[in-house]
Amino acid sequence: MPSVALSMKGQVTLKRDLLAHLGVKPGERIEFEKLPGGELRIRAVRATGTIGNFIGRHAGKSKKALTIEEMNEIAAEGWSDDA
Repeated sequence: MPSVALSMKGQVTLKRDLLAHLGVKPGERIEFEKLPGGELRIRAVRATGTIGNFIGRHAGKSKKALTIEEMNEIAAEGWSDDA
């Protein structure tokens, strides 16, 4: 079972294999659930897309209006794990 050391600031750093197991990348969030007996459950926070995020992410990239094909491609990217 992997273990990590607690820093002087009370922080821990998870090893890459643990982060990969959670499926998280730098900048993404994880959440903790307190369980009885001093245990914690860790899970990746899965982003929920909003139209505001969609518009904000693509605003300013181009002054021209997007075609329906471009919008469909962008929307499809949002559902993939590659985004």
